[in-house]
Amino acid sequence: MIQIRKSNERGHANHGWLDSYHTFSFADYYDPAHTNFRALRVINEDYVAPKMGFGMHPHRDMEIITYVVDGALRHRDSMGNTAVMRGGDVQRITAGTGIQHSEINESHTEPVHLLQIWIMPDVKNAKPGYAEKSFAKVEAGRLHLITSKTGRDGSIPINQDADLYVAKLKKGESLKHVFAENRNGWLQLIEGELEVNGNRLAAGDAAAISQTEALTISTADTAHFLFFDLN
Repeated sequence: MIQIRKSNERGHANHGWLDSYHTFSFADYYDPAHTNFRALRVINEDYVAPKMGFGMHPHRDMEIITYVVDGALRHRDSMGNTAVMRGGDVQRITAGTGIQHSEINESHTEPVHLLQIWIMPDVKNAKPGYAEKSFAKVEAGRLHLITSKTGRDGSIPINQDADLYVAKLKKGESLKHVFAENRNGWLQLIEGELEVNGNRLAAGDAAAISQTEALTISTADTAHFLFFDLN
């Protein structure tokens, strides 16, 4: 079964310095039909104005994954980490017992486009942790694992049995994903167009996938997307 979550059906908040689209209930946006999907709690697509951003704020008991689409995002946290993330960079924060962090657009002239993802952990009060890796130069035409429970295949480990992939497809390319038993999927299209088992998606659209053996993902144009394989 595949259910499409259209881009224009998401929650939307434009604060001037921040233009944000909420896939699931978040902040002032509440939709009882869209509070989470399996362990996925938040997928926010954010556009942050130059030199603006989120000041120091707290989190706990959450796996926080940031994927920068384009632009430059400066990160600082209470663990002593600081970094400037650019397009294709992935960051994971294990909030665990508690952390504070800030995220500021590094550019004076250009917005930064990012997806912030919260995954509910399978353990409470974990030791806070930080990891970052670039996936900017991934090969087109296949799924690249960027986070996983075990950190296999060079991915970033997280405290949940949730595999997150990134993929870019060129014009006319396709790929297939076969689910293990009792697994579910979520596909979030960032750029371009896709067809997923016959369902057409445009930029910002998503597909919630359950009770499905396999996916055929293709594009007649180009596409850039994230894909979650969830327990």
